[in-house]
Amino acid sequence: MAVLLKRLLQSARPPAALGRLVGRREASMGTDPGAAVRVRFAPSPTGFLHLGGLRTALYNYIFAKKHQGSFILRLEDTDQTRLVPGAAENIEDMLEWAGIPPDESPRRGGPAGPYQQSQRLELYARATEALLESGAAYPCFCSPQRLELLKKEALRNHQTPRYDNRCRNLSQGQVAQKLATGPRPAIRFRLDGEAPAFQDLVYGWNRHEVASVEGDPVILKSDGFPTYHLACVVDDHHMGISHVLRGSEWLVSTSKHLLLYQALGWQPPRFAHLPLLLNRDGSKLSKRQGDIFLEHFAAADFLPDALLDIITNCGSGFAENQMGRTLPELITQFDLTRVTCHSALLDLEKLPEFNRLHLRRLVSSETQRRQLVGKLQALVEETFGSQLRVRDVLDPAYVERIILLRQGHICRLQDLVSPAHSYLWTRPAVGRAQLGAISEKVDLIAERVLGLLEGPDMSLTQDVLSGELKKVSEGLEGTKHSNVMQVLRVALSGQRSCSGLGVQRQ
Repeated sequence: MAVLLKRLLQSARPPAALGRLVGRREASMGTDPGAAVRVRFAPSPTGFLHLGGLRTALYNYIFAKKHQGSFILRLEDTDQTRLVPGAAENIEDMLEWAGIPPDESPRRGGPAGPYQQSQRLELYARATEALLESGAAYPCFCSPQRLELLKKEALRNHQTPRYDNRCRNLSQGQVAQKLATGPRPAIRFRLDGEAPAFQDLVYGWNRHEVASVEGDPVILKSDGFPTYHLACVVDDHHMGISHVLRGSEWLVSTSKHLLLYQALGWQPPRFAHLPLLLNRDGSKLSKRQGDIFLEHFAAADFLPDALLDIITNCGSGFAENQMGRTLPELITQFDLTRVTCHSALLDLEKLPEFNRLHLRRLVSSETQRRQLVGKLQALVEETFGSQLRVRDVLDPAYVERIILLRQGHICRLQDLVSPAHSYLWTRPAVGRAQLGAISEKVDLIAERVLGLLEGPDMSLTQDVLSGELKKVSEGLEGTKHSNVMQVLRVALSGQRSCSGLGVQRQ
């Protein structure tokens, strides 16, 4: 900062110096028509990854893969006061869990690193120096207290808060005096001139005259960290980003960013602002909603493909609105020109049905089914533990049979270890009094059913067994068939209502 401000007091170098400051390696990347597609997902690690962030990441990922490009994860951690411990790791963990891992990231590295903004401060200082020398930026010595008073005064007068550009016309002498006596200044960008129009790939032609509605923005804080406006421009340039796909809340700021590109002499990327992902009632997704974080869905045994499917199904970007699309199908079918400006309404009550479809698809694959068998074995061990008196229930063939019989009926693999299905793994504790309350002929029913099962040369298919049990009921005078079946159901499962599994353990 000291060197930067010292240069400020010297006579400005000619504009040609800007090119030397920003470096030449990156200058030709990402903007030529034939250049490779490079997109980035740039969340702030001020919280764990939630569905809104997943949707932005997914659209970047499928756009990159459709065009044989690169998907980059960049962590915008310049607001050091709001960082959440573990959030940076969680973001990358959850992208990998979702099946959309970045090609370049803090963890994976890459040619354009480092991928955390807190490790790129020299780049922002160089860009700021160039803006100061060209007169496009200036130091601001206003205290936080003064800025807060300006904000309160504007709100009291029902106006939009804005900086009054008090420091933009300070003389070199005034700047030198303040540097000698006051705290380190922030650096602001001059919003001079007409904002350039740009064609957003979703919202069409746009222009926002930011200079007429807001004051000059801070681009470098007094602690040496950049604000979002400078950091995203510098990083997108140096990382060779060809397309910026981000939330529509940044649409208004794009004119400001284009002015920065113009002042630095850089070619901007193409922009595509994605409509918001909202709750079913139209309210915004909030980090205070505990059930929107990806960790919640992973812990609840939902499949990543089901989440990717539902957040694209409720939005746009595809020719048809259909359930059950896999990630390769999303990549093949995605068309950025089909993304509309309308917000996407997410109905999470439909997620179990999406998960049912994708679980059934996994069961139909022999390779995937073997993996499900292993997961279900682990779930049974974890859920029932010492209650597993008969270890045969963990036999892969038996577990696979359960999965095959229940495909299409369960929404999650975890459902198979719920109380309703516990009898598949443990012997139910049923007292004789409980059975006697159903029928007085419990002993006789048990005797005849056991005799049926122990009969010689009896091949008990489902149809044969159903017929034989009806014969047992007909042979018990005064006993309804429904009572016989209820006795058997309670004895075998411990439940009075049918949970729907016709599975026998040997």
